[in-house]
Amino acid sequence: MLDRNYKKIESNLINWIREKVHDAGCQGAVIGLSGGIDSSVTSLLCQKAFPENTLGIIMPCFSNPEDKVDAVKHAEKFSIKYKEIDLSAPYQKLLQTINKYDSEAVLEEVINNKNLAAAQGSLKLALANMKPRLRMTLLYYYANLNNYLVVGTDNRSELKLGYFTKYGDGGIDIAPLGNLVKLEVRGLARKMGIDQKIITKKPSAGLWNGQSDQDEIGLSYREIDYYIVDGKADVKTSDKIEKIAAANQHKLELPAVPDF
Repeated sequence: MLDRNYKKIESNLINWIREKVHDAGCQGAVIGLSGGIDSSVTSLLCQKAFPENTLGIIMPCFSNPEDKVDAVKHAEKFSIKYKEIDLSAPYQKLLQTINKYDSEAVLEEVINNKNLAAAQGSLKLALANMKPRLRMTLLYYYANLNNYLVVGTDNRSELKLGYFTKYGDGGIDIAPLGNLVKLEVRGLARKMGIDQKIITKKPSAGLWNGQSDQDEIGLSYREIDYYIVDGKADVKTSDKIEKIAAANQHKLELPAVPDF
């Protein structure tokens, strides 16, 4: 599976991004810089496609400070223009506004502690998903301002599982990595010279402190990727992957409408 011609893949993806942007009548690309591998690879592809018209936005929101450090280092290493806009205050203000009209003792604790670990169950997920939706609002602001497309970082593994926030990091115009599983993204990252720290970083959506993809999904990307590409998995693993995918299928479809 990993025996791929990454040089050719890189070239094809750069050309594909140019084509999609031009077909849309746009002039460049805007992308969120998270300090993660998918974001780093996608932003570098965009930079190579549009050296003067790629804009990265770093959007901390009660995030791990190391992620911002990695994002800045990546952008500066590859001369990617970027802005840093901290969304912590707007996020907290939104929670305070919700709390004003829908008071919850747990929500008040989250606001005061600035820590999603204080929340439980569906409330925790609802609050966490507000972060990528705020970020996407900002990305589309800059996309509209510059006549750019919003370029997503979703890879094939995430799309298979529906492992993204609907109308958050899934609310994008194009997804260049959408046909590469996570292990292939790592191979491409190595070919492109992405920092080793980013390549080996534990995958996380950064939704709350200590959150990791593997802990939340309950499977490693190696298990997921080999099932997607080669169909290699035990029954328990394959059943779990298909169950997650089925539950999240709605994220990959247009809104349902009546057929009459």
